[in-house]
Amino acid sequence: QVQLVESGGGSVQAGGSLRLSCSAFGYIYSRACMGWFRQAPGKEREGVAAINDIGTTRYADSVKGRFTISQDNAKNTLYLQMNSLKPEDTAMYYCAANLFCRASAYTAIGPPHPADYVYWGQGTQVTVSS
Repeated sequence: QVQLVESGGGSVQAGGSLRLSCSAFGYIYSRACMGWFRQAPGKEREGVAAINDIGTTRYADSVKGRFTISQDNAKNTLYLQMNSLKPEDTAMYYCAANLFCRASAYTAIGPPHPADYVYWGQGTQVTVSS
């Protein structure tokens, strides 16, 4: 059984920061591929950032330089540090996982794709006011 639980969302003003956390239960986190996605009302779910089992990261162009994905294997926790937040970052943010990393996790450029992930959290809302 795999469970993902996000936390850390909230409301901030433009230029502020938030740190999202995703706690993983029921599998070996250190061997998994993890990602962050977001979905705003009326829009498709989009990839934000991803990290593979050896720590390689990739980001959407829209967040590169502002967001940082990281993980603490000892705590089975994934993080997304979000700085310099913009109103367009407003969305429901989801943690996602697969139990193994495909070859694309090491070679892909750009944001992760939802189809590469099997397990999803319930989401945490991020609202950025202008």
